[in-house]
Amino acid sequence: MAESQPVDPSVVDLARLRAWMDERRLGSGDISDLTVLAGGTQNLLLRFEREGRLFVLRRPPEHKRRNSDETMRREARVLGALTGSAVPHPQLIAAEPDEDVLGAAFYLMEAVDGFAPTMDLPDSHHEPAVQWAMGMSFVDALVALGEVDYLAVGLDGFGRPDDYLQRQVPRWQAHLDSYSELDGYLGPDIPHLAEIADWLERNRPLSFTPGIIHGDYHLGNVMFRNDRADLAAIVDWELATIGDPLIDVGLIMAMWPAADRRAAGPAKVEPWRGFPDIDDLVNRYRELSSRDLSAIEWYGVLACYKTGIILEGTHARAQAGKAAMEFGNLLHATTVALFERGAEIIARS
Repeated sequence: MAESQPVDPSVVDLARLRAWMDERRLGSGDISDLTVLAGGTQNLLLRFEREGRLFVLRRPPEHKRRNSDETMRREARVLGALTGSAVPHPQLIAAEPDEDVLGAAFYLMEAVDGFAPTMDLPDSHHEPAVQWAMGMSFVDALVALGEVDYLAVGLDGFGRPDDYLQRQVPRWQAHLDSYSELDGYLGPDIPHLAEIADWLERNRPLSFTPGIIHGDYHLGNVMFRNDRADLAAIVDWELATIGDPLIDVGLIMAMWPAADRRAAGPAKVEPWRGFPDIDDLVNRYRELSSRDLSAIEWYGVLACYKTGIILEGTHARAQAGKAAMEFGNLLHATTVALFERGAEIIARS
């Protein structure tokens, strides 16, 4: 959230927001320095100041999706549940579940003092030793999330952990099959597709201990402190649910840039001088977590399978004339890289 740009005040009704904040005794007087923060791709992040205090407002985009308001309610709920935990996250200030105030559900959180590593690394974070520590902190935050007792923090009913792993392959296969409804899509030209799906079904872990899943854990969804290597906050909680927390470790295995700098995900961090490799990260999680990682390869392969299928959707829409072909081809190449990585994990397991 480090980069920003001015925002048209009409994006949010400031008079109604002020009245809402007045009722909750969240400062007084005018709202000033309203700025849209870069980094929110699906939802809006608006930073402003009131009575000397910084606030960040998160709300759906102007043209909401069908589930936009419920996404805001769920995000606010999980951030509130994490209050007081060891998980680095934006601190929730207040939430509005109803749509009447601003035309959408929204919430306020504290501004995070930190930077997004995919935007720019400050000079102090170029040193190999600092980058190694950043990688360790990236894992430590995920360990802390996996240790939270979701029932104790009030997240009962936040997800459906029963049969969670059994649902994964059929769900994403059905997602891929749905692309055939797009007129012009030539079908999934994806290597190892059937092989990986079959391997996942045959090697699925038999049990797990439910916990909180972030659902989109990669370097594009975290912020690091400006003054040291520690992770400042995990952000973008829109896919959070209750299930098997090792799903997030699998995402690290799928999305983290490999030793040869092939990134299978959105992370573009420069310079890349001392960050740990995937095995180092998984071993760190294994050392610190109480969870059983004996089948961790399964989670890495699932993350490659799931993420690749999601990205293939843009390629399908591009072939159907509903998205830019250049962008569709780029994401298709990423899908291919993900499935190749999944096949490599299977070969090593």
